[in-house]
Amino acid sequence: MQTRDEVLEQITASLVELFEIEPARVTLETRLNEDLEIDSIDAVDLIDRLKRQTGQKISADDFRAVRTVGDLADAIHALVKA
Repeated sequence: MQTRDEVLEQITASLVELFEIEPARVTLETRLNEDLEIDSIDAVDLIDRLKRQTGQKISADDFRAVRTVGDLADAIHALVKA
């Protein structure tokens, strides 16, 4: 089982690799759309990457309320510990 911090590290690494975002810009309060300019197509790529990394089935419905990196970390952590 992964800790929330490990999930956050995976998210940060994915954002850096997929979208060339500086790691320092990624905090729990960082807004995916407004701060990082992650649009819906980018979100699909990110979800696909996280699904492969965690081995968990992740649906778009799981992320309807996700707005920040912290929200995303919480959602992924809930799925991997379930």
